[in-house]
Amino acid sequence: MPEISRFFGIIVRMFFDEHNPPHVHAEYQGRKAVFDLSGNVTRGDLDSRTATKLVREWIDIHFEELRKDWELAQAGQEVQKIAPLE
Repeated sequence: MPEISRFFGIIVRMFFDEHNPPHVHAEYQGRKAVFDLSGNVTRGDLDSRTATKLVREWIDIHFEELRKDWELAQAGQEVQKIAPLE
Protein backbone atom coordinates (compact mmCIF):
# COMPACT_ATOMS: atom_id res chain seq x y z
CA MET A 1 0.00 0.00 0.00
CA PRO A 2 1.67 3.23 -1.10
CA GLU A 3 2.54 5.80 1.51
CA ILE A 4 1.23 9.18 0.42
CA SER A 5 2.31 11.27 3.41
CA ARG A 6 4.05 11.15 6.79
CA PHE A 7 3.89 13.78 9.54
CA PHE A 8 4.27 13.89 13.33
CA GLY A 9 4.70 10.12 13.47
CA ILE A 10 1.53 9.51 11.43
CA ILE A 11 1.74 7.48 8.22
CA VAL A 12 -1.01 7.92 5.63
CA ARG A 13 -1.50 5.35 2.88
CA MET A 14 -3.89 4.69 0.02
CA PHE A 15 -4.56 1.27 -1.46
CA PHE A 16 -4.83 0.62 -5.19
CA ASP A 17 -8.15 -0.72 -6.49
CA GLU A 18 -9.83 -0.10 -3.13
CA HIS A 19 -13.57 -0.05 -2.52
CA ASN A 20 -15.68 3.12 -2.35
CA PRO A 21 -16.19 5.48 -0.64
CA PRO A 22 -12.85 7.25 -1.09
CA HIS A 23 -10.69 6.93 2.03
CA VAL A 24 -7.17 6.78 3.46
CA HIS A 25 -5.53 4.48 5.98
CA ALA A 26 -3.66 6.19 8.82
CA GLU A 27 -1.28 4.61 11.30
CA TYR A 28 0.06 6.09 14.51
CA GLN A 29 2.16 4.20 17.08
CA GLY A 30 0.95 0.85 15.77
CA ARG A 31 -2.72 1.84 15.85
CA LYS A 32 -4.65 2.01 12.57
CA ALA A 33 -7.76 3.83 11.40
CA VAL A 34 -9.56 4.43 8.12
CA PHE A 35 -10.76 7.98 7.37
CA ASP A 36 -13.18 8.97 4.63
CA LEU A 37 -12.39 12.17 2.74
CA SER A 38 -14.75 14.09 5.02
CA GLY A 39 -12.45 13.22 7.94
CA ASN A 40 -14.77 10.68 9.56
CA VAL A 41 -13.22 7.58 11.12
CA THR A 42 -14.97 4.67 9.44
CA ARG A 43 -12.93 1.86 10.96
CA GLY A 44 -10.29 1.46 13.65
CA ASP A 45 -8.93 3.97 16.15
CA LEU A 46 -5.61 5.81 16.38
CA ASP A 47 -6.07 5.90 20.17
CA SER A 48 -4.98 9.54 20.18
CA ARG A 49 -7.27 12.55 19.92
CA THR A 50 -4.37 14.67 18.74
CA ALA A 51 -3.34 12.27 15.96
CA THR A 52 -6.96 11.93 14.83
CA LYS A 53 -7.33 15.73 14.79
CA LEU A 54 -4.11 16.10 12.78
CA VAL A 55 -5.26 13.57 10.17
CA ARG A 56 -8.60 15.38 9.86
CA GLU A 57 -6.84 18.73 9.43
CA TRP A 58 -4.52 17.24 6.80
CA ILE A 59 -7.50 15.75 4.90
CA ASP A 60 -9.27 19.15 4.92
CA ILE A 61 -6.20 20.92 3.57
CA HIS A 62 -5.47 18.32 0.86
CA PHE A 63 -9.00 17.28 -0.11
CA GLU A 64 -8.58 17.93 -3.85
CA GLU A 65 -5.22 16.17 -4.00
CA LEU A 66 -6.71 13.19 -2.17
CA ARG A 67 -9.60 12.99 -4.64
CA LYS A 68 -7.11 13.01 -7.52
CA ASP A 69 -5.04 10.28 -5.84
CA TRP A 70 -8.20 8.24 -5.31
CA GLU A 71 -9.00 8.48 -9.04
CA LEU A 72 -5.45 7.38 -9.88
CA ALA A 73 -5.65 4.46 -7.46
CA GLN A 74 -9.01 3.37 -8.89
CA ALA A 75 -7.44 3.39 -12.36
CA GLY A 76 -4.54 1.26 -11.09
CA GLN A 77 -2.09 4.12 -11.55
CA GLU A 78 0.58 5.36 -9.18
CA VAL A 79 -0.67 7.79 -6.53
CA GLN A 80 1.19 11.02 -5.85
CA LYS A 81 2.86 12.03 -2.59
CA ILE A 82 1.03 14.77 -0.68
CA ALA A 83 2.76 17.36 1.48
CA PRO A 84 2.74 16.69 5.23
CA LEU A 85 1.45 19.03 7.91
CA GLU A 86 4.17 21.30 9.16
